[in-house]
Amino acid sequence: MDDIDRSILATLEKHGRISNDELAARVGLSPSPCLRRVRRLEQTGVIRGYQALVDPAAVGRGLRVFAGVRLIRHARADVVAFERAVIRLPEIIHTHHITGNYDYLLQVEVADLPAYEDFHANRLATLPSVAAVTSYVTMKTLSPVQTGAAGPPGSARRRLRIGAWAKG
Repeated sequence: MDDIDRSILATLEKHGRISNDELAARVGLSPSPCLRRVRRLEQTGVIRGYQALVDPAAVGRGLRVFAGVRLIRHARADVVAFERAVIRLPEIIHTHHITGNYDYLLQVEVADLPAYEDFHANRLATLPSVAAVTSYVTMKTLSPVQTGAAGPPGSARRRLRIGAWAKG
């Protein structure tokens, strides 16, 4: 992977629906070599897919909560039962198996606080092997915005956008 590939990736991360001609112009290639590079990045799994960024509030998910979940037991059967149950809950956007004080960190999106209270009491806390849930309600989200080829956090090539929900 070279600087041109990184520039292609940074551009596609920000503008996933950009035409190949426009992408080529932005990264300084002619369209044919640019398309070959994009296809290679797709075929090797560097680009895993394309998606639309949806405003959660516009679809009834205006509240984002991170929930730390601790399991009662860590026997393989208990972990598998929890993971099978948690992936069936549409309110859970991301599930991370982590180390530290919690076993899992869940990103939950619901309409509002009463909806989260209901979700927590009637669905999340009743999942198999759940010992405890600690909830963190998001007040604001800071998202990195690419300003060219991606750089490391804190570099001049990254800036922060502050908002209730980051939009692409």
